[in-house]
Amino acid sequence: MSRNRSPGVKLFFAALIGAVLLIPLLMVYALVSDRQSQSRTAQQSITAGWGGEQLIAGPVLVIPYTADNVQTETVDGKQTSRTVSVRRELYVSPTKQSISTDLAPDVKTRSIYRSVIYASSNRGTAEFILPGDLERLGVEREDLLLNQSELRFGISDPRGLTDGTSVTVNGEAQELRPGNGPASTNGSGFSTALEWNGEGALSVGWKFGLRGSHSLSLVPRGGETEWDVKSPWQHPSFVGSFLPDNSDISDAGFTAKYEGITNLALGEALVQLRDPGPPVGVAVAAEVDPSFYAQERVRDNSQSQSASIRLMEPVDLYSQVDRSVKYGFLFIGFTFIAFFMFDVVAGAKVASAEYLLTGVGLVLFFVMLLAFAEVIGFTWAYIVASLAVIGLLTAYSAAVLGGWRRASMIGGMLTGLYATLYVLLSLEAWSLIIGSLLLFAALAAVMYATRNIEWSAVGRNGEEEADLT
Repeated sequence: MSRNRSPGVKLFFAALIGAVLLIPLLMVYALVSDRQSQSRTAQQSITAGWGGEQLIAGPVLVIPYTADNVQTETVDGKQTSRTVSVRRELYVSPTKQSISTDLAPDVKTRSIYRSVIYASSNRGTAEFILPGDLERLGVEREDLLLNQSELRFGISDPRGLTDGTSVTVNGEAQELRPGNGPASTNGSGFSTALEWNGEGALSVGWKFGLRGSHSLSLVPRGGETEWDVKSPWQHPSFVGSFLPDNSDISDAGFTAKYEGITNLALGEALVQLRDPGPPVGVAVAAEVDPSFYAQERVRDNSQSQSASIRLMEPVDLYSQVDRSVKYGFLFIGFTFIAFFMFDVVAGAKVASAEYLLTGVGLVLFFVMLLAFAEVIGFTWAYIVASLAVIGLLTAYSAAVLGGWRRASMIGGMLTGLYATLYVLLSLEAWSLIIGSLLLFAALAAVMYATRNIEWSAVGRNGEEEADLT
């Protein structure tokens, strides 16, 4: 096919090939998502038997009581009413609780995958007081079955509980039973029965070891909740409904202190007729369909809130590769612009097939980046993949553009592009403005260099015609 086309036609074909290359670029984007999904699956298998993302809740004091319930029945076409005694539960939160957690993190690997796990030591105290205005809730004190009271502790994945779990009530050790935790952990956890006369304060102390992975969350309850956390992990992320009032992150690890999370901030009364369900966005080991709790929350806004600490990886390679693929069109665009300028201005005559092969090489960079990043880490993978592609396209450009001098310009441009992209990936907040300025500069350069080109003119001169033969 003759290369003797007008600059306008050449620009059209270059743009068309660039648009076609977006298809394999999107396929690479899907490949990153698929590999990330495989990584999550592998991480789940790594942590199987150890413990998943943990959510702890409680203690909550549950006191059964009897209440009269009027039932209406239709018999022989006539409605009759009768009063029956039913058993219900009163949920009492502590007036104050204090919790201390020590997190000991570790990293488990399997093949090329790795997962952050931890072993935690948790200790806490709480104080319960039975309010004197139960009549506001429609509950009479004499209807309380205080000798059948129960303390409930929530653990979202009880597989992570280790030896040494204990609970004391007013200084006396209690016998623990599995299950029957609060609704905020879908009933997972442990409980202990106790007898209480309802007079004075009920002082509770507890401790337990808990294994988990990736994150630890707390459902605060009561008039005031304090939570102190310390760990040698250097990359925490504080998320959830509450952030720590004081935190310190250093090379030695982190400390975090949540102070004064009150029931007013939680929007919960100290005494309730219903136990709030799981927090939104926190994984719990559900024994029932989680959609049930979602529907209940919509109806009565009965949901818990949580404070969460995630143990982040220093570099999330999949998110880094994912972001780099989104800049793929910049590599294709800048390289094609350079080839186009050599074509219409310097007379290098670049064929459509040469645009296509160059673009495929640019797309291949992202595949190599993903493949090597899973093995040697993102930074080294970026260096290896970029050097390989820069070397390949520089050598190819020497043949396409007719000399190493022009090829060295392509190599220098690609080196600058890859270096710039790495900076963009590091500066998340400034990446958009830097990228837009680069595009503006490239457009201005092209407009200036092609200001005198006759886009509809075919051919240049007799010498160039001879070069085609």
